[in-house]
Parts: sequence; structure tokens; C-alpha cells
Amino acid sequence: MIIGGASFLGGRGHLGHALIGAIMIGVIRNALNLLNVNVFFQLIVIGVVIVIAVESDVLRNYLEGRVRFLQAGRQS
Repeated sequence: MIIGGASFLGGRGHLGHALIGAIMIGVIRNALNLLNVNVFFQLIVIGVVIVIAVESDVLRNYLEGRVRFLQAGRQS
């Protein structure tokens, strides 16, 4: 899931997951404000968090597909 919403690679999102994702972004943004981080760098940090979330979603889907492939090979 990408920050709580639906995956880019298909699937369905849930309202609760989207809410958790929005809260996570809000907490990160609030922490950066409390640390007096420049707004420009805050945007960079939020962007990096989103890129990491997308990449982890792609990696998770790849690994799940690989495991399914290996399990199907064992059953043959």
C-alpha cells in the first residue's frame, strides 16, 4: 500500500488505511515543523517518504509473486 491508499499495481484501498497514511504524513510534517526544518526540505522529506513507500509496495508485490511462483513449482 502506498501511504495507506490503494496500491499502484492494483488492489483496493480502505478508508482506514488512507486515514492512517494521512496521519503519518501529518505527524512527519508536524515533527519537521517542531524541529524548525525549512519548508523546502520538508517537501523533500515527504517526497522521499512517498518514494520509499512506492518502492516498498513494488518490492512486496514482486516478492509475493516470486513466492507464489516457487510454491507452484513445488506442487507440480
